[in-house]
Amino acid sequence: MPTCLVVGASRGIGLELCRQLAARGDRVIATCRAPAADELAGLGVTVIGGVDVADAGAVAKLAHQLTDTKIDQLIHNAGILSRETLDDLDFERILAQFKVNALGPLRVVHALQDCLAPGAKIGIVSSRVGSLGDNTSGGIYGYRMSKAAVNMAGVNLALDLRARGVAVRLLHPGLVATEMTGRRGIEPAEAARGLIARMDELRLENSGEFRHAEGQTLPW
Repeated sequence: MPTCLVVGASRGIGLELCRQLAARGDRVIATCRAPAADELAGLGVTVIGGVDVADAGAVAKLAHQLTDTKIDQLIHNAGILSRETLDDLDFERILAQFKVNALGPLRVVHALQDCLAPGAKIGIVSSRVGSLGDNTSGGIYGYRMSKAAVNMAGVNLALDLRARGVAVRLLHPGLVATEMTGRRGIEPAEAARGLIARMDELRLENSGEFRHAEGQTLPW
C-alpha cells in the first residue's frame, strides 16, 4: 500500500485528492493549516493540522512527526491567490504569495527529504498562469510570479533528486470551481482525477515536466 502525503488538503482539490487516493486503497496523510474539517476527518485518512507551509517551525514539526514514515508520493497543493493589477499593487500580498506558493513547496520537500521512499514521486500543483509563454492577459502579479518561481523550483528539484530516484512534476489542475476561483470552472473531483492520472504516469524519464491535468505539456 503506497503512502501518499497531500499538503493543503482541507478543501477543494486537496480534499478530493485525499478522497480519491483513499478510495483506491492508498494510505493517505493529509495536512492542513487549521484543525481538520469534518469532511476531511471523515475520509479515514491521517490528518495533521497546524501545517502552514510558510512557517519554518510548522514544517519542521511536520518532518519530526513523519520521521518514521516513508512517503511514496507527495502532492503539494497548498496555495493562496490575490489579484493585483498594475494600478493596485500590494507588495505585502505579493510577498505572502511567494512565501506560500513558491517557497512553501521547496520548504516542505527540503524538510522531508529523508522521508522520501526510493522511487518516490513529487507533484507540485502550479498553474498555467505562471507560464511566461502562455501569458496573454497580464495582471494577477503575485500569483503569476510566484507560480513561475515554483516552476523553476520544481525543475531544480527534478534535477537534484534524480540521483536518488525521485521524480518531480509541475501540475496545472485547470480552472477549478473552488473558493480561490469564485466557484468558476470544473469540479474539484474532475481536477483531482486528472492530477492523480498525471502522477501515476510520472517516471524518472519524464521528470521535470509541466503538465496540464488533462495530459498536455505546457510551455514555460
